[in-house]
Amino acid sequence: MSSHAPRAWWILAAPLVFLILWSAGFSVAKIALAQAQPLTVLALRYGVTTAILLPVALILRPAFPRGRASWNVVVVGVLIQVAYFGFCYVAFKMGTSAGAVAVVVCLQPILTALAAPHLTGETIGRRGWIGLALGLTGALLAILGRSTVAAESGLGLLACVVALFGITGGTLYEKRFGAGHHPVAANLIQYAAALALCLPAAWLTEDMGIHWTPDFLAAMAYLVLGNSLLAMTLLLAMIRAGEVARVSSLFYLVPPLSALFAWPLLGETMPPLAWAGMGLAAAGVAMVTRRRKAPVPR
Repeated sequence: MSSHAPRAWWILAAPLVFLILWSAGFSVAKIALAQAQPLTVLALRYGVTTAILLPVALILRPAFPRGRASWNVVVVGVLIQVAYFGFCYVAFKMGTSAGAVAVVVCLQPILTALAAPHLTGETIGRRGWIGLALGLTGALLAILGRSTVAAESGLGLLACVVALFGITGGTLYEKRFGAGHHPVAANLIQYAAALALCLPAAWLTEDMGIHWTPDFLAAMAYLVLGNSLLAMTLLLAMIRAGEVARVSSLFYLVPPLSALFAWPLLGETMPPLAWAGMGLAAAGVAMVTRRRKAPVPR
């Protein structure tokens, strides 16, 4: 019994830690994007992350996946790190508002719930669908409470749609084909693959100029340590430990929490409607994640 307690506690704490790290990353990314172009930011982020993981891998010598298993890790990395983050950053740089990006991306739990029965064999149920609907409504209220999503760049919105399918495909692919790989090995493969794509793309399409301000350095440190290393490790671990639709429902809380972090970091206020939306989104996530008793981890 006692041997199960540490892992059970970790699973309970992981969603909260993940949401804080992931949600704050949107405001931090906007700070970094004020000093460099999107693919340049991503290439630097993934390059630094890979440089950190390489000596760690040499010291720990974890077992690396081989053959098809290694390519499965690469696919997840490309879908999440390149398609999701890359096109979100491009949308921001095109002038698409944070509200518009969040409106599109927060559809991810719905897409995941629709696809999960066919790809992973998971079922949602009436209570789960009600929770998903509440979460979507709350997220939209929180977004619209801060800004009016109108007159957005068509290309920017298209980039958001690509990002949406990237994160949805990445989570579903990880659930179906992912295995219990060592986090250092899995992360190193993913970020090396993302770097291999983002670096030449940045070199071909951007001037790769960077203003090395204190704000940029602080933002990059957070994106590497908070987002790339901690948050991604938690996300992949939660997907493997639980149902993908339940984990994806957490993304309903990302837009309102991102709005909350934008208050001190970017000076964007949180009106009453946004607070109400955050509460409704939290209620919806609670319905999805607690719709039935979770199995005891073994």
